[in-house]
Amino acid sequence: MRAAFYDKNGSARDVLNLGEIETPKPGPGEVRVKLAASGVNPSDVKSREGRTRKIAFPRVIPHSDGAGEIDAVGDGVPASRVGERVWVWNGQWKRAFGTCANHIVLPSPLAVKLPAHIGFEAGACLGIPAMTAYHAIEVAGAAKTVLVSGGAGGVGHYAIQFAKARGATVITTISSDAKAKLAREAGADHVIDYKRENVGERVMALTNKAGVDAVIEMDLAANAKLAPAILHPRSTIVVYGTGSPEATIPSQYMLTSGIAIKFVFVYELTQAERDAAVSGITRMLEEKRLINNVALTLPLNDIVAAHEAVEQSKALGNVVVSVT
Repeated sequence: MRAAFYDKNGSARDVLNLGEIETPKPGPGEVRVKLAASGVNPSDVKSREGRTRKIAFPRVIPHSDGAGEIDAVGDGVPASRVGERVWVWNGQWKRAFGTCANHIVLPSPLAVKLPAHIGFEAGACLGIPAMTAYHAIEVAGAAKTVLVSGGAGGVGHYAIQFAKARGATVITTISSDAKAKLAREAGADHVIDYKRENVGERVMALTNKAGVDAVIEMDLAANAKLAPAILHPRSTIVVYGTGSPEATIPSQYMLTSGIAIKFVFVYELTQAERDAAVSGITRMLEEKRLINNVALTLPLNDIVAAHEAVEQSKALGNVVVSVT
């Protein structure tokens, strides 16, 4: 099979290669998916760079998300799954070979049935972004007002939709008119351009000085300082990302206000949390209520450009590699 791979950490141009690798065979409890599309996430490029984790295998095929069709099954998996359209998640988590290839073998539960009306490119966006967003909104609980940091990003765009599905009023931060349009299309009630507006003042104006019940935070290190200006006592910050290994928080304010900080790491959800996310995403897909923002699709030959597009935030939405 044809695949993109690297055997050392480094820049996309220095370490990413294309070549032929032996097509894997499914073992007991596994399925093999003939992939059509592979999703590129920020965590994928950080892993390739070695920023978040050093290479742990002699060779790595990157990417955890993808979509395609099951073409073989191992012992213990119903033969009826052959031919099933699926989206996959955690493809490269603690495994050497991810989705940036013609095929992937993985445990059967990691290949989820994809509704017929959803294209493979959209399916390749569901693993990390949609599951993170769904679980983050679950963790936020019964929040009636939610601030989504970066509402035009991969996770933020989904988080807006899941929060609206739960009946919340959603405020989101963006940095351009184009991003504001995307956030509004996802259902955001209010958008705040953090480059041109005072976020705290706008949040207080929009909430009648009450503050929000929960924040879905993409970068704790950059945004923790905003907490006193946007939250009310006993509200919650749900963190799924941070721009640096350490963050400074307004600890005295958070202590006296009873602010809860909860962290979401999508790769290590419990089985119950995974089941809930898969079920919730599937339900919204089947009901045609979920917008999947595929911003850029590139062929496998352009894998370097795909990684650089994610690194440099060139695309307003999800970046996908076609691996057919």
